[in-house]
Amino acid sequence: MSKKTLVRYDVADAQAGGQRRPFAKAVRAGDFVYVSGQVPTVDGEVIVGNIVAQTEQVIENIKSVLALADCTLEHVVKVNVWLDDARDFSSFNAVFQKHFIDHPPARSTVESPMMVDVKVEMDVIAYKPID
Repeated sequence: MSKKTLVRYDVADAQAGGQRRPFAKAVRAGDFVYVSGQVPTVDGEVIVGNIVAQTEQVIENIKSVLALADCTLEHVVKVNVWLDDARDFSSFNAVFQKHFIDHPPARSTVESPMMVDVKVEMDVIAYKPID
């Protein structure tokens, strides 16, 4: 793959009921992989649960998308986080730390109103040089 090539991963999947979305799950641009915002869904439905359960699901969704570009959480260099309720920060952070403690990325976290029943959304940027 040329470093100048853009690769777009999965614009239609089970999370969207098989429908084509107007955005890609991830885009590789050279050595960087940009993952679209992930919410706590399974088969297109928001999971029922507290911030801990929802954060775990978001991270699992991110891992699945990163795998499309042959990346893992260790390749993540930047994370953006939106929390529906700032009071969830400590619980969110405990889950985040569990997954990123050995390879911490840069991170921004803000409070923002979310879609119905969603407590957290995350997007990531990964770095993995193309051989």
